[in-house]
Amino acid sequence: MILSIETSTEVCSVALHSDNKLLAYSELFTEKSHSSALTLLIEDIIKNTQKEMKDLQGIVLSQGPGSYTGLRVGTSVAKGLCYALNIPLYAVNTLLAMSYVASKMIFNQPVYLCPMIDAKRMEVFSMLTNPDLEIIKPVEALVLTTESFTEILANQVIVIFGDGANKCKKIIPNENLLLLENIYPSAKAIGDLFFLQKAQEVSIAYFEPFYLKEVYTKVKLSEAVNQPI
Repeated sequence: MILSIETSTEVCSVALHSDNKLLAYSELFTEKSHSSALTLLIEDIIKNTQKEMKDLQGIVLSQGPGSYTGLRVGTSVAKGLCYALNIPLYAVNTLLAMSYVASKMIFNQPVYLCPMIDAKRMEVFSMLTNPDLEIIKPVEALVLTTESFTEILANQVIVIFGDGANKCKKIIPNENLLLLENIYPSAKAIGDLFFLQKAQEVSIAYFEPFYLKEVYTKVKLSEAVNQPI
């Protein structure tokens, strides 16, 4: 039995899979609630399926990119459970899992899939895949402009989705850029990709989330010099 954890955006979700079958899924759409909600979601999903924590054979974690705080919470909880239960930890790229969900909705049409997670201002975390989840363009922190995807859109339809997709559609009014709504990171997709062998086993001790962008926690020296003492 595999437990999947997704905390990369404001959606916090967990899922239980066994032999490639979904046993249970629970999600919570509450911003900045991951630290208080995640362990409760896990406890509830185990209890509601009449299983026990000792039945877990591994944990699959959404590795990012996404929210720094959310990813830290998910990683801490996953590592703690893996240590306590002596089970392996696996990681799946968050954007790839979103593409997996979208691929089920486009019925093998010859398009590119472009998941987008809002990275504030005019920036998104994105990648390009085909419906078979083969990577066309790797993960990047993309600053959206009217020139974004120009060369690709000249000959190729791109389907965009995720919480950063709406602002992209507003900036790039191209008929080959299609918006697919109501797709967001989910633990259910993370678990599915584990059984499709798209997850990578990682070191419990040394694994760090894929933040993509550097997190600034210190005041710049130039700013500090001008601060009153």
